Amino acid sequence: MHRTTRIKITELNPHLMCALCGGYFIDATTIVECLHSFCKTCIVRYLETNKYCPMCDVQVHKTRPLLSIRSDKTLQDIVYKLVPGLFKDEMKRRRDFYAAYPMAEVPNGSNEDRGEVSEQEKGNLTDDEIVSLSIEFYEGSREEKKGTVENGDLEKEKRNGVRFLRCPAAMTVMHLAKFLRNKMDVPSKYKVEVLYEDEPLKEYYTLMDIAYIYPWRR
Repeated sequence: MHRTTRIKITELNPHLMCALCGGYFIDATTIVECLHSFCKTCIVRYLETNKYCPMCDVQVHKTRPLLSIRSDKTLQDIVYKLVPGLFKDEMKRRRDFYAAYPMAEVPNGSNEDRGEVSEQEKGNLTDDEIVSLSIEFYEGSREEKKGTVENGDLEKEKRNGVRFLRCPAAMTVMHLAKFLRNKMDVPSKYKVEVLYEDEPLKEYYTLMDIAYIYPWRR
């Protein structure tokens, strides 16, 4: 049996926060020599007068330290997904800045740099967002032949094809299974399991969890 533990965001904070400003990473940037990460603006400003990592004192670069830092998009995506509202707040801050200083130069000219990307476009979900999903009866893995089912009514339901649902992103697999049992009149002697492809989903997963864990696209 796999043991799963739920942890608080505060326990992850040391891995999500910049040691220079004390806030969550924004435009996370990593020093290639030691792999310590910081906000981009924080580490760029720091390296203007220092050539050593602020956390471990390893030399970043003898003469041009900015050559030894790299944008860490994966880390930044993790931070945005784990910290509710951070992406939305950051996009608003950028829009407000460029509205106040219309002549300011946008670093890379991208919509995200201007703050013009919504959480929906970014792929982030909110608890109250409605998610559309399709479900169908499981026919066994692709390598297996189609199995038989004891109950004739269930076999008949299988042939009816795909069902489409609209559910809150905070809905759990357990609640989805209960809904399906009632909707499909599944006899109590059967256990209802929800799978993603061939993998059973844990009861406490929310639809938001599934969207982040699996390659589920909008």
